[in-house]
Amino acid sequence: MKKYLQDRVAIVTGAGSGLGRAHALELARQGARVVVNDVAGAHAGSPASAVVDEIVRNGGTALAAGGDVTDYDAMQSLVGRVMDEWQRVDILVNNAGILRDKSFSKMSLEDFRQVLDVHLMGSVHCIKAVWEIMREQRYGRIVMTTSSSGLYGNFGQSNYSAAKMALVGLMQTLALEGAKHDIRVNCLAPTAATAMTEGILLPEALERLSPAAVSPAVVALVGEDAPTRCILLAGAGGVESANITMTRGIVVDSDADAAQQIRARMDEIRDRSGELVPGTGFEQCQFELAKAGFDMQLP
Repeated sequence: MKKYLQDRVAIVTGAGSGLGRAHALELARQGARVVVNDVAGAHAGSPASAVVDEIVRNGGTALAAGGDVTDYDAMQSLVGRVMDEWQRVDILVNNAGILRDKSFSKMSLEDFRQVLDVHLMGSVHCIKAVWEIMREQRYGRIVMTTSSSGLYGNFGQSNYSAAKMALVGLMQTLALEGAKHDIRVNCLAPTAATAMTEGILLPEALERLSPAAVSPAVVALVGEDAPTRCILLAGAGGVESANITMTRGIVVDSDADAAQQIRARMDEIRDRSGELVPGTGFEQCQFELAKAGFDMQLP
């Protein structure tokens, strides 16, 4: 019986442990050939090698690949090796990440940049390395690992929050640019007990927050029938969707004090009844002009 991801080639970054390991194991279980990337390397005894061994023992096919996602040349080399081995790349799961938590007043600029480099630029490097391959083969599935910290904020995580929300914006545009080539781009905001959450979560919560409980959501975002521009949240068996919305708002009377109108009607502006999910950034302009009495079609 053919498996859901039979013969697809998937790259998972930061897959030597935690969520990445769980994603790699589940993708392999679903039939994908998996590239297990980890910054610690791919030598015998490395975390990546151990994950590959586990996949092979379970009847799957996998390849260990070292490399730091902040090094674009290393990611290009990794993808080149995958193409030599399997001649295609169907799935990219950008999972690699770090934490450097401190309140903003105490955070060094180096800690801010380093988190952005790993989460945001690391994802950009990996996507850039596979993008033309996916365009040429007219098929690709990309998952960004965002976070509720980016979507909703979290004290002491300004660097992490900024990086994670940036990935949502990257997803929005790449999904539009990749659509005609059947490249679908989505985000996953996981909740799981990993080394990155050690010391943050209560012990009684850890049993429910297994990384393995998140990985089925990854599978749903990388199959042939995957959505695109979707933000899934997953953890402890729960799966939700988040959206960047726009309220219907108001029209300001230009003959009066505009700032005072906005201040006085802020509750009405923020009323979420009938809120919208714009298809593109230009639709904000189109919507606002329509409210003002102009009919402006998309170019």
